[in-house]
Amino acid sequence: MRCVIIDGYVDEPAVLGVPPYVSTYVRYTAGLFLIKGFEVDYYTIDQVRASDTWHAFSVYDTMVIIGGLTVPGKYVGGNPITPDEVKKLFDVNTKPYRILIGAIGKAFSNKGGSFAKKFDFDVEEVVEDFSSWISQEFGADYLQSIRETSIAGAEIVKFHPRFPDVICEIEVSLGCERRTFCTFCTEPILHPKFFSRPVKDIVDEVEALYKNGIKAFRLGRSANIIAYGSDFNSGTINPEAVNELYSGIRSKCDDIKVLHTDNANPTYIAKNLEKSVKILESIVKYNTSGDILSFGVESFDEIVRKKNNINGTVEDIDLAVKVVNEIGGLRDSGGVPKLLPGINIIFGLFGETKKTYEINYNKLLWYLENDLLLRRINLRQIMIFPGTPLYYLSQRKNVRPDKRLFEHYKYLIRNNVDTPMLKKVFPLGTIIRYVIPEFSEGKITFGRPLGTYPILIGVPAKFSEPTDIVVVGYGHRSLTGVRLVELNKLTIEELESIPGIGKKNALRIKQGDFSTVDKKAENFVKKFFVEIKLN
Repeated sequence: MRCVIIDGYVDEPAVLGVPPYVSTYVRYTAGLFLIKGFEVDYYTIDQVRASDTWHAFSVYDTMVIIGGLTVPGKYVGGNPITPDEVKKLFDVNTKPYRILIGAIGKAFSNKGGSFAKKFDFDVEEVVEDFSSWISQEFGADYLQSIRETSIAGAEIVKFHPRFPDVICEIEVSLGCERRTFCTFCTEPILHPKFFSRPVKDIVDEVEALYKNGIKAFRLGRSANIIAYGSDFNSGTINPEAVNELYSGIRSKCDDIKVLHTDNANPTYIAKNLEKSVKILESIVKYNTSGDILSFGVESFDEIVRKKNNINGTVEDIDLAVKVVNEIGGLRDSGGVPKLLPGINIIFGLFGETKKTYEINYNKLLWYLENDLLLRRINLRQIMIFPGTPLYYLSQRKNVRPDKRLFEHYKYLIRNNVDTPMLKKVFPLGTIIRYVIPEFSEGKITFGRPLGTYPILIGVPAKFSEPTDIVVVGYGHRSLTGVRLVELNKLTIEELESIPGIGKKNALRIKQGDFSTVDKKAENFVKKFFVEIKLN
């Protein structure tokens, strides 16, 4: 029996699967079929496009397509599958038993209106609730099912076209620890009960992936990493569980290159401050630099927060941002902070006014002016999903962002907050390790390190292998860098991009003449590029 998995990439609030990520859905599905005795092959949708092999899958007994987006985004590492491409694959490969998994499966089940034609294809099985499906197919409860399938499916990562330069998200917990929920959140619909996976299950899965060549991990699939293990502790915050998790991973996998996380609830931190500090200290002790705790702030407008049942106050958020900066702000040998907060804001929530946009903008400016660093600011427009309280409210009231205001304040935030914040987070001379080239535009190669929301870096040189990069400038939500090599091996364009060198000095250096290089430029290089030899 043969099964093929076509990875169309998923992107959900707690599941990343666009390259360089390999999602949990892919690995669990592979493990399920391997346990059932199938031979399993794996392809990404980008591989299918590049090789034009749309017709190649009728030789399999089962074909699984995984894909779907529930959050808006722009992607560098791959282009998610479209409904038309799903239709094309199913139309030309009619022999296999065909399964559709992910948000795109939910869209198929709810097809109608403008989507009807795009989803006009036959499929034997549509998986809307992956948790229930994997449990039913495996024949055990969810925790046991994912323990077995995640370990068995670890080997599938070796077939990813970017292997070994991929990052695996690890499912840490499901659901939200709150008793009432935000009006727009789908987590209580998908996972009504909060529960954490056992420490041993997570550590064993990471170890299995590590033995298969993976060195980069994100402890994700969690609404709030700080609440991990609270269900082991009668609903009370559990620093011991978090410490056991991180230390256990490090003890089994000593050569990890990336160990990052994602979501955290700032109010939970503020309300459980003493024990949250212990958890943050454990994370910073065992993680790798460049890590981010994404705070689901959604709005700094207290009225909007109350009307949408977003718990906590703006003062709680301020305290959490400050504490994470104090504990996570220490920098590695290259100058990259260990752990910083990220801020997620949603525009278009119920109760929003023009003043809301101004409040959000001013608060972000306040963080900048008070040297409270934010690694990323995610600005989204509301997506309303059936079953949420906001969905039912939207049937009676107009709930949507003001497009004009959104674009105006987005411009202000990107230009007046993001760029100066980047300069504080990544000062000139910061060294970013293992930057993987992604694409080129003219003489510039763009790359990113592996990690949670990695920074994009433009380098005025061609390189095809992962390379250490030194920061020399700033773009729009991106950095400009030069390769960490001897100074005279840099391209003219790289040399020119280093502040204080300029075109004349760049030419002199390329010709091997250092005697006439301006003293100011030489001092700059010595100050910021101590690992680059001048001669």
